[in-house]
Amino acid sequence: MKTLKDYMISIPDYPVKGVLFRDVTGILNEADGLQLAIDSLAERLEGLDFDVIAGAESRGFIFGMPLAYKFHKPFALIRKKGKLPRETVSTSYALEYGSAEIEMHTDSVKPGQKVVVIDDLLATGGTMQAAVSLVEELGGTVVKILCLIELVDLKGRELIKEYDVDTIIQYEGK
Repeated sequence: MKTLKDYMISIPDYPVKGVLFRDVTGILNEADGLQLAIDSLAERLEGLDFDVIAGAESRGFIFGMPLAYKFHKPFALIRKKGKLPRETVSTSYALEYGSAEIEMHTDSVKPGQKVVVIDDLLATGGTMQAAVSLVEELGGTVVKILCLIELVDLKGRELIKEYDVDTIIQYEGK
């Protein structure tokens, strides 16, 4: 039986020389890999008390939506600046290779709601830290941060260490 790591594709020297890029599309391109990924993430949510799943654009949508469906929870979009049509809250953050700004609709998380934040990758932690700040600005409480992949050497957990952080696949190195 294949593991999730067996479905991952590693691409050397992308996006810059010396980086071994971990490409999640190998999982997405195989029905068994995708099912294993969603089932593995769902296992981490079993028994957890939460109200909303929030997913970071765009791969957080891919993994978060099936979980929202499975657990019969609403899904809150965390999008790049300028992509949401109604009133939003936004924040800027540093990426591994630059900077970005994300936002959420002001009504996507209600005060007091317990939120699971999902993305495909935990690298430097900037995206997750920014996502958490948006959820909290809206009055939500982050009860879990869940990512499929973690690049351990980039120490992203340090930025969000006060939260329950869970990842399925861990890789050493850049």
